[in-house]
Amino acid sequence: MYITRFTSKFSILKAISTLFLSIIILLSVFVSGCKKDLIFSKANVSFSVDTVLFDTVFTTLGSTTQSFRIYNNDKNAIKIDEIRLMGGENSPFRINIDGVADLVHTNITLPKEDSIYAFVQVKLDVNNGNLPLIVEDSIQFTVNGKVSYVNLAVWGQDAYFHYSDLNEGVWPNDKPHVIYTYAAVDSAKSLIIQPGTDIYLHKSALLYVYKGQLDIQGTIDNPVTFQGDRLESFYDDVSGQYYGIYFEKAQPSTINYAIIKNGTAGIHVFSEDDGNSGYTLEVSNTEIYNCSSYGIFNYAGGKVKGENLLVHSNGLYAYFGLEGGDYNFIQSHLLGYGAEAGPAVAIKNYFTRADGITYIGQVNEGTINNSIIYGNGEDLIAYDTLLPTGVAINYSYENNLVKMDNIPDNLSQWIGTIFNQNPNFINTAEDDFQMNIGSPAQDAGNASFGSHTNSNDILGNPRTGVPDIGAYEL
Repeated sequence: MYITRFTSKFSILKAISTLFLSIIILLSVFVSGCKKDLIFSKANVSFSVDTVLFDTVFTTLGSTTQSFRIYNNDKNAIKIDEIRLMGGENSPFRINIDGVADLVHTNITLPKEDSIYAFVQVKLDVNNGNLPLIVEDSIQFTVNGKVSYVNLAVWGQDAYFHYSDLNEGVWPNDKPHVIYTYAAVDSAKSLIIQPGTDIYLHKSALLYVYKGQLDIQGTIDNPVTFQGDRLESFYDDVSGQYYGIYFEKAQPSTINYAIIKNGTAGIHVFSEDDGNSGYTLEVSNTEIYNCSSYGIFNYAGGKVKGENLLVHSNGLYAYFGLEGGDYNFIQSHLLGYGAEAGPAVAIKNYFTRADGITYIGQVNEGTINNSIIYGNGEDLIAYDTLLPTGVAINYSYENNLVKMDNIPDNLSQWIGTIFNQNPNFINTAEDDFQMNIGSPAQDAGNASFGSHTNSNDILGNPRTGVPDIGAYEL
């Protein structure tokens, strides 16, 4: 009996030991499995910046390093499938992800609610005149099948660079100025741009004047130029490379002898400062062309005066007045040789904004004198207006050459107008809009209009006696 009881107790102990061992093994397997099989989030990563910009102007062969952070804001780990420097070996940039330098990084686990550092180094000789003004690349991140990018940019040549900065005083003209995003003239500040200044604007960039004052002081021999920052010959005639010059409730500003080309809206005037008694902008002796939308865009009550202007070959209109605003053009070419065969001058005094409300403005002064309004379309001046009680559209057009298939019935405001006669431009295909001898615009102007009596044309040729119509004097 004793032996039997002992054997029974031994068997029970053995069974208990086996059970505990099995539990320990199972627990071990379970815990081990939890460590190996992380539950990855389906979310994406975010970044501390969208663009890493090296804004130091280098003068010798050199390098510098900047950093940004890659964030996982989720409560689960994120697996980054791939991080790739898009330019590869040919890029001037190099990347280091969390201490590891390589062109491509794969299968990176970013723990929950954590971040890692990415370091970017650039090395180039910016004295190399063949480099673009701005050298760019990007880092591509692939996470859960989603692709996102951090952009990389470095100044490629010696210039003055403006990156979302404020400006006042006088810009030097010994080197080009390059605008990345925007260069702003803030409230109550003023900026003078000297003769011969070359200004290059990056994609979507603008020179922004907010309740400040801009004075562009070009001369006939040294105009101020605005164009895109791509220097390859392919971009010589590509429109929409940047936005343009934007005036918002600006103090009285002037542009003289400028060339504005290849933008979206060459000049954009938005609204009028309540304290202004005169024009928001006076622009003279200036050529604006090959903008993807408008040469001059006047929106919501601005006041624009133009003299000796050559505005041509823009995508939509040479001049567009939207939701009210005043204009006064003298001795100018406002031409419709653009991507669309529409009007050169378009006036629409209402607009439905994003808030769903239709705003209606009026035109207190709408004057065009001694000017050519011509192009490929049918009616080169067009109106689309709403005229509720108290809203007026005033206009007076005298001594102009105008292409209008639908000639107005009432010509009392079109005194001395030459309708539908070819101005006989030298070569429209080559953008040569001077007139040949014998043009109907010759000696057809009125010498009494504005400051152009006995003045010079856009090329400096004197106007004496009866002036020709348009920006050029034969």
